[in-house]
Amino acid sequence: MFLSVFDMFKVGVGPSSSHTIGPMVAAARFLDHLRAQPFQVAGLRASLHGSLAFTGVGHATDRAVILGLAGFRADDYDADRAEAELARIKTENTVAPDGLGTLKFNPKDDLVFDYGPALPGHANGLILRGTDAQGDVITEVTYYSIGGGFVLTAAELAAGKDTDTGAPVPFPFHTAQEMLDMAAMAGKTIAEMKRANEVSRMGHTDFDRGLARIWEVMNACIDRGLTTEGILPGGLQVRRRAKGIYDALQAERGLNLTAPHTINDYMSTYAMAVNEENAAGGQVVTAPTNGAAGVVPATIRYWLDHVPGATSAQVPEFLLTAAAIGGLIKFNASISGAECGCQAEVGSASAMAAAGLAAVLGGTPEQIENAAEIALEHHLGMTCDPVKGLVQVPCIERNGLGAIKAVSAASLALRGDGVHLVSLDVAIETMRQTGADMSEKYKETALGGLAVNVPNC
Repeated sequence: MFLSVFDMFKVGVGPSSSHTIGPMVAAARFLDHLRAQPFQVAGLRASLHGSLAFTGVGHATDRAVILGLAGFRADDYDADRAEAELARIKTENTVAPDGLGTLKFNPKDDLVFDYGPALPGHANGLILRGTDAQGDVITEVTYYSIGGGFVLTAAELAAGKDTDTGAPVPFPFHTAQEMLDMAAMAGKTIAEMKRANEVSRMGHTDFDRGLARIWEVMNACIDRGLTTEGILPGGLQVRRRAKGIYDALQAERGLNLTAPHTINDYMSTYAMAVNEENAAGGQVVTAPTNGAAGVVPATIRYWLDHVPGATSAQVPEFLLTAAAIGGLIKFNASISGAECGCQAEVGSASAMAAAGLAAVLGGTPEQIENAAEIALEHHLGMTCDPVKGLVQVPCIERNGLGAIKAVSAASLALRGDGVHLVSLDVAIETMRQTGADMSEKYKETALGGLAVNVPNC
């Protein structure tokens, strides 16, 4: 099993990997589909289903689809240009993606939120259609946004294409136990094995440059969040808090009055900074999703800013180790909140962060696996509380908790005797089973939890 670090950590735009990035990716794929057809379409239509319909406004899914059909991409998103193009589209009711000419598209009529039953393949479904000059549909494709910005067509999902089909890699571990066995046999760390797999498919220079950009975007996102004030998008006038808390923490430094638990405030604030940027539609990195985007960068920033001896030269080791754990979770369970609830997002991110931190602190592969298991176990059973018309406020809070639990899990694993009764593989399988048993209304449908208990929504 191989899932690239650049699949787990994607540069994108907020507020959601499955509801914003995924639909934008689907739209880009549909444009490619149209370019490959022997006929010319004259117009476009789109319909959102399941969770994409129920929480789509709060997650900017409508904007993502409109901009995606206009040719915008999440990885090089230009917010100012996007706003200008959105205004033009809503006035002229056309899009003009490269190579397809000017196409009719009236967002008010041609983008439909279908609140009926979800499509059969996944909770996050959308159908994109091309029409002729008379408005008749002449081609359509069903897409599923399966979490973390990953997108499959209905045909691909039915065929089991959510697997790696590339050339063999040196260390093809499918489970945590296989990973530990390979590490022992090869005498390598988890990060070394992961790096060997990555460079077997791309050059060292491109890989190193790409990995450096991942941390650069993560760190810049923290910095923006720590210095930006204002009100987050949505109907409840939620005020940004990260800057105010961080400024207060900085003012306390050097006073010899700081309580030990203040370090938790720093971790939570770093995570909050990322998720407020995400909620505002800023540039973030899926880690492994947008809803959980704050956990991994917050843990790295905690380590760099507060742990003696930490060096940025080890950030690649952190990211590679975290990506290896995230790949195991995605392959054997899910990183999608729509499938397994918030445990699949913040829980997975916490396991990834705990593993990465244990690695850069000198942990053995066994200790790293233990750290990931402890962190994931702390989140089992966690549900989602998306709110209609509003960013996912609960995830902003849970990211800070996830970072704290990641650090705690890494510390416990490094201080323990290496013997634990629950393996990471068992924890991952338990999460999968829990997600399957969980009521749909507590995942991402906005039919339960805060969505029905916050009167302003």
